[in-house]
Amino acid sequence: MKRDTVPGIHGGNVYRLSEELSYPLERILDFSASINPLGPPPGVLAALGEEAALRIRHYPDPEARELVSLLAGKHGIDEDSLLVGNGSTELIYLVMRALKPRRLVVLAPTYSEYERAFRGLSGREESSAPVLRLPLSPEESFAPDAGAFSKVLSGPGEAAAGDLICLCNPNNPTGGCLEKSGVIKIAEAARERGIYLAVDESYADFLPADISVMEETRQNPFLIVLRSLTKFYGLPGLRIGFGVFPRPLLPALRRLKEPWSTNALAQMAGVIALKDGAYRRETAEIITLGKEALYRGLIALGMRVFPSAVNFFLIQTTRAPRIAAGLRQKGILVRTCADFAGLDETYLRIAVRSKGENEILMKEMEGLCRG
Repeated sequence: MKRDTVPGIHGGNVYRLSEELSYPLERILDFSASINPLGPPPGVLAALGEEAALRIRHYPDPEARELVSLLAGKHGIDEDSLLVGNGSTELIYLVMRALKPRRLVVLAPTYSEYERAFRGLSGREESSAPVLRLPLSPEESFAPDAGAFSKVLSGPGEAAAGDLICLCNPNNPTGGCLEKSGVIKIAEAARERGIYLAVDESYADFLPADISVMEETRQNPFLIVLRSLTKFYGLPGLRIGFGVFPRPLLPALRRLKEPWSTNALAQMAGVIALKDGAYRRETAEIITLGKEALYRGLIALGMRVFPSAVNFFLIQTTRAPRIAAGLRQKGILVRTCADFAGLDETYLRIAVRSKGENEILMKEMEGLCRG
């Protein structure tokens, strides 16, 4: 098995493909990782050139105070409820270590790191891990349903104290999204039963409407919200994310968290990126236009394209393995989805990139579909 397809490796490995094809890295087109096609904000790139030498001479601020203060003001939350991490994925693992849940409740399909982190607590194999998966139906376009969680939370012998629910909203890899009111309903039901709910809002910045439930953490001691700055601000190589936590949980999280896990350059980049309103507006425009064109192109090729609220599409076609392999030989990566619970080899996830890159993708896919 190639390393690209090992569970836990998200999207493709551009470095490996560059080496395999003897292509320079900049020639690889990566549609497998759902990252802002604009790349990092211009101010971040300028600052990395100007301040990197100074910043890397010193240990990073272990509390990321400047970034925490900015995030708290931006989202209207208390600074002492925030914890910055090396991407939101670090915080997923941290939550697992702090809570030690006896069972995990997730959607299927959804982000695989929830289960991977959960199993890692005791080295449990997938077949023996006590995971309750709530299946999403392709017949219903994989639309998440708040009622499914409510049923699990209200039914006897289902979810119980000691369990953890991980809800990816918007969901990866399907692109579906629950309304804010639905998530609040789930959170209230979880609190009544003494169950922690971790809401992963890593893709929420790509939505025009505010769906975040961060402010609900003030009155709900069982609600956790995780966010990423990596995807929207084009910073996957730096790794930066944050979480909003109920106060009773923070001492354990801080005790278990590795020191200096968020480096100085990532903290600086996060501060600069958050202040760039023009970048946010330009992103909204390019994603909207790119999604429309990509959707039309995929439909024209006979693909089944599922509705998406964010910057990627889940598609289904019996030609998916051939398409993925053919694109790879051209230096183009798409996300194969056979390793997601509830999906198989007929599914691909394709990110929205720039107009020119999207056109290259569609041209190559058309050749593979008709060749």
